Amino acid sequence: MPYNELNDEEKRVILHKGTERSFTGKYWDHHEDGMYICRQCNAELFPSDAKFDSGTGWPSFDDAVPGAVKELPDADGRRIEIVCANCGGHLGHVFKGEGFTSKSTRHCVNSISLDFKPKTS
Repeated sequence: MPYNELNDEEKRVILHKGTERSFTGKYWDHHEDGMYICRQCNAELFPSDAKFDSGTGWPSFDDAVPGAVKELPDADGRRIEIVCANCGGHLGHVFKGEGFTSKSTRHCVNSISLDFKPKTS
């Protein structure tokens, strides 16, 4: 399946591991039922019921679709990068042990790396 065409800002984040400014992305304060999917390849990544408000200004999820997100050591040597397991597109970082939710995991994701499929009845 061909990948979606990306604009320059999407390429900067998804392909070149950039970061969007906090509180600017379209999904940081989004509260609809459905599935967050990869902007580049449409793979399902995060169910909306795993999303929570971390106060950081980026979409935060305490769980992902099993096998959909791959964790890699970040180039900075301190953080853990998360990428789409299907296409390798940069999503953001995962932080563990912060205690925001009972799972104590925060997938901190760039909105620009995501699209959203609303739940259909």
